[in-house]
Amino acid sequence: MTEEVLTVLKAAGVTKISIGIQSFRNKYQSILGRKAVDANAMKKALKAVRFETVSMDFIFALPEQTYDDLKSDIDEAFSLGANHIAIYPFIDFTFTASPIKPMPKRERRELLDGITQYCMSKGYSRNSIWTFSSEPEANYSSMTRENFLGFGCSATTLLRNQFKINTFDIASYCEKINGETLATSLTIRFMKRQRMIYWLFWTAYSTKVNAKDFERFFGVPLKKMYGFELWVAKRLRFVTEENGVYAMTLKGAFYYHYYERFYTLSYIDKMWGIMRKKAFPDMLEL
Repeated sequence: MTEEVLTVLKAAGVTKISIGIQSFRNKYQSILGRKAVDANAMKKALKAVRFETVSMDFIFALPEQTYDDLKSDIDEAFSLGANHIAIYPFIDFTFTASPIKPMPKRERRELLDGITQYCMSKGYSRNSIWTFSSEPEANYSSMTRENFLGFGCSATTLLRNQFKINTFDIASYCEKINGETLATSLTIRFMKRQRMIYWLFWTAYSTKVNAKDFERFFGVPLKKMYGFELWVAKRLRFVTEENGVYAMTLKGAFYYHYYERFYTLSYIDKMWGIMRKKAFPDMLEL
């Protein structure tokens, strides 16, 4: 990343950027196959070319990773010019043949809870299960949006009743675009209840679900559709409710993260594994 590259992006109308750091620590850079980051050059470039949101991505739950390791990464990110950070859990995708072993559940929860409490103590806003920002308007995620358009290879698009993903193959993508056709590789057409579940799952990613937003989008009260499930979630102390807004507790946020991993391995892992080999699969069965 250089000042010249950032200048080109800003001139093209880009307002938010995400930088995949993963870790500033040498021991984890080598494990992840990453090169060392030139922190001084990065700070200089980000200071020279300003964006609304500068997000930096990190991976947590790496082997023997400690609270201090992750805390140091977060502190360094904000000192270099980030106003948003994402701390994604390490996921052992089957197609990577990674030798890294996942961190045990108990240690992973202690690390996530500890770093969440640290970020909150610093006054950072929690935008989602594992993202925090130092400025209220700094955000970087398509997951919590009701609809969005994706451009480029492997990009996704969410419409009211459809979810689309573009081909992963660059040559095939360019061929479709040059032929003025969509480069869509797979499409899911939602039934109404499927769309509700999708909306709830990814809205919950922000750690809050507003019953009014659900009713506005679907035209039916949230409690009418999922009243029992919400009651169970409150009894298990996964969420609290105030004025129709359901907010995740630390316990709820961890278990969202925990079960989201199973979703990732059963859906994203399989989809990416197939699409890395075939540009336009006939179908995908989960």
